[in-house]
Amino acid sequence: SLPSMKILDPCRLEPDSVETERIVTVLDEAIAKLELSSLIPRIINSLDSFADVLGPEITNSLIKLQKLSKEMEHLLASSEVDTRRDEEQRGCLCLLEQRLKCSVRNVLRLLLANPLLCQALKYKAWARESPAEAFIKAFGEFRSFMLERLLTSPMEEEDKIKFMEDISLRIKKNTEAITALQAELAAAIRTQKEEIQKKDNVIKDLKTSIQDLTLDCEAGIQQIKQEGEIQQKDEQQASWDRCARLQQDVQQLGAQLCTLVLEHRASELALRKRNCRVETEIVNWIQKYGTDMGEKQAEYEEVHAAYTEEKAQLSLLTEKHAVLLQEYSQIEEERRILQEKKEQFLKELATMTRAATRIQAFWRGYLVRSLFKSKRKKKKGKGKGK
Repeated sequence: SLPSMKILDPCRLEPDSVETERIVTVLDEAIAKLELSSLIPRIINSLDSFADVLGPEITNSLIKLQKLSKEMEHLLASSEVDTRRDEEQRGCLCLLEQRLKCSVRNVLRLLLANPLLCQALKYKAWARESPAEAFIKAFGEFRSFMLERLLTSPMEEEDKIKFMEDISLRIKKNTEAITALQAELAAAIRTQKEEIQKKDNVIKDLKTSIQDLTLDCEAGIQQIKQEGEIQQKDEQQASWDRCARLQQDVQQLGAQLCTLVLEHRASELALRKRNCRVETEIVNWIQKYGTDMGEKQAEYEEVHAAYTEEKAQLSLLTEKHAVLLQEYSQIEEERRILQEKKEQFLKELATMTRAATRIQAFWRGYLVRSLFKSKRKKKKGKGKGK
């Protein structure tokens, strides 16, 4: 299923906690140190060519490491030759081993302090020994395995185990099905072999019948050849008689041919004379055609020159018409705008006129009402006085 396949997906193997990131970082640093350590023997062997790149400090450290390596090799060789004094040799070997480890750490610390130098060394000293390459590859696989285990939860681990059990069960079922299919295939092959054997027997019978038929055919062909020879002799005699008759016909036709040749020569002479007259007329017609075509060509050139001139005038008039049309469009647009402004002004004027009329009417009414109010007050004042 799809969730089970996601359990085994390497794309999801990304650190999701600080502890996991730290462990992965430690493993990556170890891989980087292993890669540099595997390059150190080649760098030491070609120390003269790498001296300018490494610098004096790293070069001195590598020289010390080289000396310690030679001492270690010498001590190991002497321990193989002389097996006595085991305790002293072991003590010296342990001490030298500690010094060698410290020297390697010091070289790695100096190299890792300069990442650009590490990158350059990887490019220049790219060749590694096969055991070191195999160990680095195995360590990288160990890093991937550890990352996968760190990122796998207990539930995912159970799901993964269950998924692998399901796969094993499916493989077992498929194996049983394959075994059954192989048995069916063997039975089908046996059946096919039996059918092939039967067909081989039929083929042998057919070959025997074909041989008998071939013998019969050869006898029939011999008889047909004999009959054909007799018929060929009869037809050959008839052919000779026919050739004699045709020879006579050829002689008669030759005489007729001579007669027709004489007649046709006379008609040919008449036709030759007629052909000469026709050729003379054709030459005259050609000359007349050349004269007429020269006149037509001159007339055509005059008409073409006039057409070219009129076409140029037409193009000028077209350009002028386009300019005038554009100006006319602008004038029409300006007229339309002025007309709209005029209509807008008339509408505003009518609105203002109606407003002024209403204001005047309101004002007149107000004056009339004020006049009536003043008259009423006067009348009331007079009544009180009385």
